[in-house]
Parts: sequence; C-alpha cells; structure tokens
Amino acid sequence: MSALREDFKEILRLVRPNTRVLDIGCGEGDLLELLTQEKGVDGQGLEISPSGVAACLAKGIAAVQGDGDRDLDHFPTQAFDYAILSKTLQQMREPRHVLIELMRIADRALVSVPNFGHWRMRWALLTQGRMPETKALPDPWWSTPNIHLCTLRDFTTLCAELGLRIEACAAVSPDQPARSIDPARPVENWRAETALFLLTRERPRPPAPERAATGDLFD
Repeated sequence: MSALREDFKEILRLVRPNTRVLDIGCGEGDLLELLTQEKGVDGQGLEISPSGVAACLAKGIAAVQGDGDRDLDHFPTQAFDYAILSKTLQQMREPRHVLIELMRIADRALVSVPNFGHWRMRWALLTQGRMPETKALPDPWWSTPNIHLCTLRDFTTLCAELGLRIEACAAVSPDQPARSIDPARPVENWRAETALFLLTRERPRPPAPERAATGDLFD
C-alpha cells in the first residue's frame, strides 16, 4: 500500500471496530484492507473496474463489480453499519439518490466531497475566468469525471433537505492532517479543500402526548 491518505486516516478514526462496512468505488481495496487490519471490520467493496475487483480479491477482500449509480438499489436495507463513498459522489449521475441509498443500506455514511467553494477555486475563476485545476480537482474541464461539483453549503443544504444529521465533519487535504470543522460556518466554505462527513439519519420526534379533554377551548 502506498503512503496512507489523510482521508483514510480520518475514516479509520471514525469507523468503530468489528462493524460491517461497504466501500462504494473501492478501487483496489486499499481502504478496506486498512479497516480490516486495524479495526477488524467485515468489509465488502463495490467497484466498477474489473481490474479493481480482481485486485481486491487477490488481497482476500470481498468485492463485486457494480455501478454505484445503479446497483445500490439491490442491497438490503440496513445491511451495513457504514457505507463509505470517498471522493466519488460528485461523479455520480444522481448524487441525491445515491445519498438516499447510502442511508438506507447503512446506519451511517462516510462521504467525502471536494469543495468547489474553496478559495483557490474562487480565485482561479476570478483571475483566470476558467474552470480551476487544483490538487483536489486536477483534471481539465474536458476530461474530468466530475459532473456534479458542489460547495460545502450545497452539500449541507442537501443533507438538511434529506433529514440527515452531520455527526462529524473534517477538512482533509493531501498534505495536512485532518481538521475537525463545523461545516455550517461560512469561513469553512472558503477554507476546506475537501470535506469528509459522517452522516446519520435524524431520529424521528416522538409524538406529542395527547391532552385530556377539559371542555375548555383554551387551557
């Protein structure tokens, strides 16, 4: 395995031991291998690339070939404790649906997204008038796999619309340790290059207790 990615370190910190984990877009299984060795998880991968699936199987990691846009619907409800989608949501054709499916098949989701509101993005647009190329988003506009880029504010707004609670959030970058943040703070929409979210479903509110009839319209 190559040098440990900073987002992998943060995911390793957040995932509880001996849990069931699904990694969507698992590549060659580096993250699942790490979680298995360090946390004893029962891991499974979903990967669109046949060579990626073969690499996972060679490491003893359970993986199947599939497309996160289409195949999450086939997983049973609450089959996992964690569903992980690392730097992939912006490549999905229907990111809203994918997020809904993650929260259906798992109790928690770990989702990382590059922040298009980062100051480097804004500066490049302001000074050059062109789509930015950064460490987090290195490909030119005509060859990038990213089709649904968003800012932190966009993502937190979507979570609120779907009734998801942000249990934890960290800013991550390739060359700096992860930093715990409050993604609702406007300054983080400028500062965080990539953000990793730990999401859970909002607990439904208990029904209001019935009030005894008193015959009075106003108590």
